[in-house]
Amino acid sequence: MNGLRKTLTCAIFASIALAACGGGGSSGGGTPTGTVNVRMTDAPSCGFDHVYVTVSEVRINASSSAGDNDSGWTNITLATPQKVDLLSLTNGTMATLGQATLPAGQYQQVRLVLAQNQGNTAANSVVVSGTTNEQPLATPSATQSGLKIIRPFDVAANSTVDLVLDFSACKSVVQKGNGSYALKPVITATPTTVTGLIDGYVAAAEAGATVYAEQNGKVVSGTVADSTGHFVFSTLVQSSTNGNYDIVIVQPNETTGIITSVPVVVGATTRVSTAGQPITLPVSTMKTVSGTVTASADASLRALQTTSTGTYEIASANANLDTGIYTTSLPVAAPLVGAYNGTLPVGLNAAAAPGQYTIEADAASGATQSTAVDITGGSKTIVNFTF
Repeated sequence: MNGLRKTLTCAIFASIALAACGGGGSSGGGTPTGTVNVRMTDAPSCGFDHVYVTVSEVRINASSSAGDNDSGWTNITLATPQKVDLLSLTNGTMATLGQATLPAGQYQQVRLVLAQNQGNTAANSVVVSGTTNEQPLATPSATQSGLKIIRPFDVAANSTVDLVLDFSACKSVVQKGNGSYALKPVITATPTTVTGLIDGYVAAAEAGATVYAEQNGKVVSGTVADSTGHFVFSTLVQSSTNGNYDIVIVQPNETTGIITSVPVVVGATTRVSTAGQPITLPVSTMKTVSGTVTASADASLRALQTTSTGTYEIASANANLDTGIYTTSLPVAAPLVGAYNGTLPVGLNAAAAPGQYTIEADAASGATQSTAVDITGGSKTIVNFTF
């Protein structure tokens, strides 16, 4: 399946004619130049079979504070806007959006511009799992000035840098009170010149598991194990910059698996498991945590577990933009944790009491609240927040 996705992605984008234009995008008089090649990938999505966005342009500026009409923009414009299923871009699959020549130096700001929904034609849409109909995805800011990403990266003279835009569909799609959907974008940009890979396998029976790369209890990147159980993270920043990573594996009706302290080296691959010795996780009952975020319904929720080795995000959800209602499903079994030491397989052992979570609510205003819960009791736990 992953090979088919890569083939389809290449076929889609091979026909795109691209042009670089815009103020400040060209250089003359012998000024050294380099090339930036922009690609896009995605993290797993929660509750959707498809998340479509239609890309029309990528904009780049050396200033992090540059406004829409300021000078210095280089525009990579797709001759024909292309509708891409973000969920086909997981587990190392990427779509090439185009490239531009830039004066050598450091750049600070990237904007991803999406086409606009018009009439009955949905340029941006979602398909809820278990259904077949596309539902429009509202993207008011993306269709005008673009999705703004502040991420410094360097373009060296006479060289090419691959810049990967990592879209988190799971955290970016929010439901509204009337049942429609809106985009609240969570997207990062990473130059591959400072990245390495983490590669591994879960048991084939656990194909489709969501796998997160985390640091300090926060998801940095996510992917999905393919039909063979294989998963790969291809755009993780080297450990010498931000520290090692924790690999968190979650799958409905199974115990969470965590491998801590995984290093990343530029241009190299760190393997946490192999096809011959995959990570196998035991079954677990699941319980639901739900509630309402009042006063500030624009909030995201995270389910965290703390063990003797650290705190890890196990699941997340967005509160309904109008009602504040949220829900998530969590495994009761204690997470299995093991530290990476370069020798495989990594032994995993229970590292916390079963069913112990912290539910954290993060409001758009920046305010944060959290509540400890024990889900070993009834089938549902109610946790409400008021900001």
